[in-house]
Parts: sequence; structure tokens; C-alpha cells
Amino acid sequence: MKKLGILNRELAAEFAKLGHTDQITIADCGLPIPDGVRCIDLSYVIGKPSFTEIFEAVLDDVQVECAFIARELKDANTKLYKIVQEKVGKTTEISHEEFKVMTRNSKVIIRTGEATPYANIILQSGVIF
Repeated sequence: MKKLGILNRELAAEFAKLGHTDQITIADCGLPIPDGVRCIDLSYVIGKPSFTEIFEAVLDDVQVECAFIARELKDANTKLYKIVQEKVGKTTEISHEEFKVMTRNSKVIIRTGEATPYANIILQSGVIF
């Protein structure tokens, strides 16, 4: 049995397969999931698990070199925007429409129960050396 890190076997397996520049998306409960992209749905009621809970757990488990967010997040969800900036730092802001198109390239989309505006992020895998 795993002792540390992500215990969810599906997430742990996806993270183990990530290479440099591969992308994963953490999504709120309303983001559309593109056909053909694997979705691991962790939501169980509105708001649970929260975006922040999953975001922080993923950052503890995956080396991230940069992130992409919808530019609308800054004004529509300031609290979450500040958390993302503190935790990742290097973010590229794109329109929400561009963001949805970009999710097609994600190796996996992790769906949370989050129900606040634009609570989505694409994380790009880095290297540990």
C-alpha cells in the first residue's frame, strides 16, 4: 500500500505516466470534458472536493513547470486567483474559450465538485532534475 502522496489509484497511475510538458487539467464541476480525454471524476456533492484541496494535493505529487488559467479567473474569482499565483507563480492567462480548446490535449481531466467561477487549471509537467 502507498504510504504518501496521491492514494487514488487512477490518479497515481496517470501521474506516473507523465513526461516533460505533458498536461493535466483540474476542473470545476461545470467544465465540459472533450470527447476522447480521460476524466477522473472525484466530485460527490456540490463543492466537494474543492478545487483547492485537489490542486494542493496534485502539486505535492507532480512536478509542475507552468500553468494555464482562464484570464476571467482574475476578476470573477479573486480568492482562487491569488491561491493559484501563490502556489504556481508562472501562469499563462488565456480566454476561457481558448482554455476549453486546450483541454483537448490533457492526458487527464480531474473533475472536482467545485462550483465557483473559472475554477480550472491546466498544469504542465516539469522535470525533477
